[in-house]
Amino acid sequence: MDTLSLLTSLRDIVGAAHVLCDGDLSAWEQDWRKRARGKALAVVRPGSTAEVAATVKACAAAGISLVPQGGNTGLVGGSTPDGSGRQIVLSLQRMNTVRALDAANLTMTVDAGCVLQTLQETAEKAGFLFPLSLAAEGSCTIGGNLASNAGGTQVLRYGNARDLCLGLEVITPQGDIWEGLSGLRKDNTGYDLRDLFVGSEGTLGIITAATLKLYPLPAAQLTAWAAVPSMDQAVTLLGLAHRHLGAGLTGFEVMGQFALSLVAKHFGQLRVPLYQDTPFCVLLENSDHESEAHAREQFERLLELALEQGCVTDAVVAENLAQAHQLWHIRESIPLAQAEEGLNIKHDISIAVSRIPEFVEVTDAILQQALPGVRLVNFGHLGDGNLHYNVQAPEGGDAAAFLREQEERVNALVYDSVAQFGGSISAEHGVGSLKLDKLEQHKSPVALNMMRAIKQALDPQNLMNPGRVVRV
Repeated sequence: MDTLSLLTSLRDIVGAAHVLCDGDLSAWEQDWRKRARGKALAVVRPGSTAEVAATVKACAAAGISLVPQGGNTGLVGGSTPDGSGRQIVLSLQRMNTVRALDAANLTMTVDAGCVLQTLQETAEKAGFLFPLSLAAEGSCTIGGNLASNAGGTQVLRYGNARDLCLGLEVITPQGDIWEGLSGLRKDNTGYDLRDLFVGSEGTLGIITAATLKLYPLPAAQLTAWAAVPSMDQAVTLLGLAHRHLGAGLTGFEVMGQFALSLVAKHFGQLRVPLYQDTPFCVLLENSDHESEAHAREQFERLLELALEQGCVTDAVVAENLAQAHQLWHIRESIPLAQAEEGLNIKHDISIAVSRIPEFVEVTDAILQQALPGVRLVNFGHLGDGNLHYNVQAPEGGDAAAFLREQEERVNALVYDSVAQFGGSISAEHGVGSLKLDKLEQHKSPVALNMMRAIKQALDPQNLMNPGRVVRV
């Protein structure tokens, strides 16, 4: 099938209005960070599972590869077409229906194109919690969240996207529909196919729907902001919080002083508390199923102990929901403030929590020795061992030149240190195209060979998001 015939077939499948070939397609052809820009043969926007399956079959017959795309909020170049003009971008944003909510089973079945915030609000209106939460929740979609196994701010209590998914509906590279939307929590009938597709970044098939776990809404949710004298003391505070809050500890974020200073500099209206006289601040969240009074009593007792032991030097507890939102907004504004400061080198890494203080001390020193004056934007989900350990150019330097000239060197220094500490070079953002070469350097050859075997078995034509995750 030639290109013209394929486009005609695609128009017949999804409607001419949903096959976009002309005009400004940058919303689909450029990634969120504006680091990758490609050229698509067309952007195809199916409205149903059957239309996705038919689209994939047509592309497979024509030998044309597909790049699945949700909200296009990824950070590793995983959903941007290449520059060949020969790839189809398959946007799932029209598929945004909540299919069912099963209150007794504590599940919700949804289309892949549902925006994460919409799912949170739908669950809350029904009296439930869907706990996946991240900065891009107003525009990212659940299909993309699952394809990248997104993390976010409540992983230490509820887990990654993988842990919140009970079943999937997937279109295979041949255009077949795998209907695996079971809401079962126990099903030992062979290989767990769901887990193959979660985190596969669209390289093995296209997620079109999911069955997700729900939880009862907590009676109260309180937020505290604490100043800590070191990363080591932040880890000590985390241990105290685990012991005194138990399962109620749903958020534990660490933020370095320089990261918070960027928020204060570029978003002065946010009024960042306590950061000026301390190396790190910690944001804690306590969810309680008894009452707000009980939650506050737990929090205040924890902070009293932390102050006595010296792992906290000062702290505030949000008095109401508006104050809590303000504190979370400060944390979520760090990436935006960093972007305002200039282009930077981002790292999404994970280290065993117990080893993070030493990792930070050692890697800070390595970078300062190699690149004097470099500024470290260190923040992230300390509760689950995930840091966003980002590197900014020296004060007054050319940020674009720094990124262009030093990115490879900085990445090598950081990733080598991560390896020395037994960590991972991608905690929650995925691999995409940005980390493809780095994965081959830092992943076990045995693991890579198994990954290639799975890719070859499921997608022998290499039509599903080629050049992402694993090179074949």
